[in-house]
Amino acid sequence: MLGDDGLSDRVVVLDGGTIAAVLAPSDPRALAADVEDLGDLVLMPGLVDCHVHLNEPGRTEWEGFETGTRAAAAGGVTTLVDMPLNCIPVTTSADALRQKLAATQQKLWVDVGFWGGVVPANSRGGELTAMAKAGALGCKAFMVHSGIDDFPDCREEHLRAAMPELRDSGMPLLVHAELELATSEPSSPRTTYAHYLASRPAAWEEAAIARMVRLCRETECRVHVVHLSAAGALPMIADAKREGLPFSVESCPHYLCLRAEDIADGATAFKCAPPIREEHNREGLWRGLSSGIIDLVVSDHSPCTPELKVPERGDFMDAWGGIASLGWGLPAIWTEASARGASLEDVARWMCRKPAELAGLGERKGRIAPGFAADFVLWDPDERFTLTSAHLFQRHAISPYLGREFRGRVHGTWLAGQKIFERGSHIGGPRGIPLLGRGHSA
Repeated sequence: MLGDDGLSDRVVVLDGGTIAAVLAPSDPRALAADVEDLGDLVLMPGLVDCHVHLNEPGRTEWEGFETGTRAAAAGGVTTLVDMPLNCIPVTTSADALRQKLAATQQKLWVDVGFWGGVVPANSRGGELTAMAKAGALGCKAFMVHSGIDDFPDCREEHLRAAMPELRDSGMPLLVHAELELATSEPSSPRTTYAHYLASRPAAWEEAAIARMVRLCRETECRVHVVHLSAAGALPMIADAKREGLPFSVESCPHYLCLRAEDIADGATAFKCAPPIREEHNREGLWRGLSSGIIDLVVSDHSPCTPELKVPERGDFMDAWGGIASLGWGLPAIWTEASARGASLEDVARWMCRKPAELAGLGERKGRIAPGFAADFVLWDPDERFTLTSAHLFQRHAISPYLGREFRGRVHGTWLAGQKIFERGSHIGGPRGIPLLGRGHSA
């Protein structure tokens, strides 16, 4: 078992859906218990993925609560937090959040929380507070076009107006940190990845993060940078942390496991924003993660229908930008992390404890300890397998990881003490619940 004291033989005692005790095998209470022996497999806290686009209601043909949460369960993710865009309506009001909650009924295989959204129209006037009362765990803003017109980006004036209200509501501000700076049109063909990469340089991220550090200092609102891809921003993030600012950052498996150099012409399944960058940048991200400048790792599962990736044309500029990856983040990260000397404890911190804390769920999720939810993933860190479409439970079998060999395979998943996935098959039916923020009022 992977608990607070590291990897050790332990007996986990459950009381319904809660962990009642964690005992040494020699403890008399353990000896008297009816124990299920899990052998040499590792029992770890269920993963918490706080960056997932499920797109329901409205774009369920891209992904939905049922297919997305089934994919999560298969990958050992027992808690996820849904992003506020790509659904219709976008979650930028309390009413839209209530519509999303209604759409979850009898569909959740894992527990699901919800981020609200900050857009120019709701940056003043109390709607952000209303979303907190409706159950939002925090709110996300874009500093560049989001990809859909009904979720517009925020200028500095909108962020400055919204951040005190978020601070006073106890919610973090999550930021897609890119500022569109002037760039020249790349000379390479649009079907080459080099064209797309040059169109969104690292300088866009660096400029946006510099602005957010300044606004965080000014407003004292907690700021979290989502899906960091530019390692060049790490020194200013480290400085912000040393200053004591409430500033955190995540990265994703595609930035830590994939390389721009390997992306073939027309391979639009690899398109995401910010883009996957070069090998030297990837290694910089790993150093940032290992040193603690990067706090956590989440999927940014952002699926779409196959035709939106324009596979017949392979045009990176026209293709929808998003990586579908919900369900295999654990083996993807462990494959790369173990090769760099990281430990299982590191992975549990990056993918269980820290995401739970960001979402305000750290008192219940992300650890195997008394009083915490009995959410577990059982896996073999040494088992190798090649990812095929048979492993994918998301709505569409699109993935840049297909055909890659991974180290670390999920054997079972428990939610609130009930097994929901075992050796390739789901068990029972949807048992997940919506998770509402502390500011929620009935």
